[in-house]
Amino acid sequence: MDFNLITKIRQTNPLIHNITNIVVANYVANGLLALGASPIMADAEEEMADLAQFSAALVINIGTLDPFKVKAMLAAGKAANKAGIPVVLDPVGVGATQYRKDVVAELLSKVKFTAIRGNAGEIAQLAGVNWAAKGVDAGQGEGDVAQIAKLAAQRHQCVVAVSGAVDYISDGVQVAAIDNGTPMFPKITGSGCLLGAVLGAFLAVDPNQPFNAVVQASTSYAVAGQLAAKDLGSTKYGQFYTALLDQLGELSDQKVAQFAQVHIEE
Repeated sequence: MDFNLITKIRQTNPLIHNITNIVVANYVANGLLALGASPIMADAEEEMADLAQFSAALVINIGTLDPFKVKAMLAAGKAANKAGIPVVLDPVGVGATQYRKDVVAELLSKVKFTAIRGNAGEIAQLAGVNWAAKGVDAGQGEGDVAQIAKLAAQRHQCVVAVSGAVDYISDGVQVAAIDNGTPMFPKITGSGCLLGAVLGAFLAVDPNQPFNAVVQASTSYAVAGQLAAKDLGSTKYGQFYTALLDQLGELSDQKVAQFAQVHIEE
């Protein structure tokens, strides 16, 4: 794979509109800045149509829901579709409550998503596969995660990224397996949410090749995490939290190509 999108992000500084959860908004914004993108964190329904006119991508994260935010998500998604910009969904804990299931079902029925990112439990829920998830955690299941990614992509007609020990990305035909990363990712709040925003930044600069953009984004992020954890003790979570931002700031296409462990098959 020809890694080239980090350079484009830094050259163009795309504005990424995030409707995200209150737990991670600051970290997500700083991660996008480190990567070279420009974040805007806005969730007032009244400004969604205006924001779609000058944003390069929209990222919707359902981590902390309320009825006002749901209205804003729907308005933003429809406006983004009309403007022709990529839209990313992070269905945090979609199987945890009926409310989350209903919200995601409504979003999927009314907004065309370019990509969906989640852990195995969340994507299994969207693929209609039984999986013993626990709240927002990935949980346990016996399904083939690569196949689950493919099924979800086919069902929702978009690129699907499943985060885990091995990351899987599928457009319903191709499946990429990324064997980079670190076990420290799930030990900090916001690592998955930041990845969703990173997908938005990469899609913003390569909107016509969403599979390529999501594979490059996921690989780049996994490499950044791997390098951030390299010299840390296994419980240095606070240092990893900061080091991940540092590595995103230092990341280059050349460095990603050097460390990438990606396999793509059809």
